[in-house]
Amino acid sequence: MLVGGFSVNKISTPVEGSKTKVKYRLIMPKFPEKPSSEENKADSPGPAGDPTPQTPDPSDRSLRKGVRQRSPSPHRGDTPQSSPPRFVSVEELMATAKGVTNMALAHEIVVNGAFQVKPPQPVEGSLEKRVKDIMHRAFWDCLEAQLKEDPPTYDHAIKLLGEIKETLLSFLLPGHRRLRNQIEEVLDLQLIQQQAVNGALDIGKVAEFIIGMMGMLCAPSRDEEIKKLRDITGIVPLFRAIFQVLDLMKIDMANFALSSIRPHLMQQSVEYERKKFQEFLEKQPNALDFTRKWLQDTADTLFSCKREDGALCFGAAGPELSPPHPLTVHNHAYLQLLKWDHASCPFPETLLMDQTRFLELQLELEKLNTVAAVLLIIYNSTGPALVGLPDVMGRLKGIVLVLLAGMHTPSFSVEEAFATIGEKMCAEVGGCLTHHGFPPLSVEQQSSLKGQIAAVQLPDNSIRRLIDSRIQSFLLGFLESSPQKCTPAPPSGLAPIQRELEEIAVKLSRLVNYNKLVFAPYYQKMLQDILGGEGWPETRHLTG
Repeated sequence: MLVGGFSVNKISTPVEGSKTKVKYRLIMPKFPEKPSSEENKADSPGPAGDPTPQTPDPSDRSLRKGVRQRSPSPHRGDTPQSSPPRFVSVEELMATAKGVTNMALAHEIVVNGAFQVKPPQPVEGSLEKRVKDIMHRAFWDCLEAQLKEDPPTYDHAIKLLGEIKETLLSFLLPGHRRLRNQIEEVLDLQLIQQQAVNGALDIGKVAEFIIGMMGMLCAPSRDEEIKKLRDITGIVPLFRAIFQVLDLMKIDMANFALSSIRPHLMQQSVEYERKKFQEFLEKQPNALDFTRKWLQDTADTLFSCKREDGALCFGAAGPELSPPHPLTVHNHAYLQLLKWDHASCPFPETLLMDQTRFLELQLELEKLNTVAAVLLIIYNSTGPALVGLPDVMGRLKGIVLVLLAGMHTPSFSVEEAFATIGEKMCAEVGGCLTHHGFPPLSVEQQSSLKGQIAAVQLPDNSIRRLIDSRIQSFLLGFLESSPQKCTPAPPSGLAPIQRELEEIAVKLSRLVNYNKLVFAPYYQKMLQDILGGEGWPETRHLTG
């Protein structure tokens, strides 16, 4: 799985009914002359709940694949000079990997409200899948062979009952004394062992008790699986199915635990992430090189703009320009991430865990930019005829969004899509005008409209650049707003995409504000060095 900007590969080959520890292999982002991290271990906790594990949709997988494909090479482009290589022991590497993984997981739980633990699903036909199937088959064949002996041998079965007992007890809360006593009494392993020796063990009755207890403790979404267990007659297939359902119940418990601790984790996550990042920084002293370059480039750009504006107003002998405010630099730097070249520019280290989210916002903004540009062209071409007509722009927007679906996939044909958009818009606008008593579009008007829409695909298209400038102004105003300030109204031309734009602004604002809280001390020091400020308050300038 991909946790923030770090890839965490979950490795587990459990035998159903046996206790396993889950390993996570952390694939560190590539920094110049930095050692990569290896593996670390983590366990999945959980109380009781009812979330259902979700499978990522294809668009989410393609988005995350895009981040991995665009991840930077440390030797590509204009990279900052790194510190001399520092040799570390394997123990230090393992400790660093564990700290970064824990930090990334905690960040994902806090930032991603939909984060859930999902059961491992080996790829069909993979070596891991084949090994897992062989181990499971051998384990259950051994159990079946023991039960078919005369007299039956219950060694394996009793061990499984012990694990079932431990699992059921782990689902209980401290106040569940009666249920705890029932489990301890019925699943008394010493008594079961004596019954097995004396030939008095009724394994079916024990299994019936286990199924009933699972039905009491499981989430409502598992009732159907529990019902199916009661229809299984064979002992070995029944035990195998019981462990499969118990594994699903563990996932449910873990997800409920996450939802329960999320409000408490948010209160402590800022200090926790900052502490873990500082530990990582102590082992990787040059781990802020790209962050510094990101802020430096933004400050240089803003200062160049101020110099050009000053030259236009005052000429060459204008007054000496003061550096931009640190908060202004910082907010503009975040907006730069929405136009980031992920293929050639390394992402700032302090935002690696959110790189996928920034890329998602960037792709969505590109689509909205195109939609707004097309609708603005239609409005200007038809004049006041469409003004006031009910939901015309909403219908046109829906058509354009459908035709632009998948615009960032390799199979998307830009020319074909814009040609289709031009045809559809001419047909829709012409039909709407005729329906409301206006003259239809002439052949020349249709040709002009199609040509203007086709030109939107060009990066330097003037209408597209105008829409982009207005979107950036709106997002900047949103970042600069505070509880004491009103949320900025969207500029003219953005009304058709106002709802989607405000949703993106809220997501961006949450990411930015949380990132500022965690890394404010580092940003303050770097901006002070870049802009030459002195005596700034600790975080006020950076958190607004």
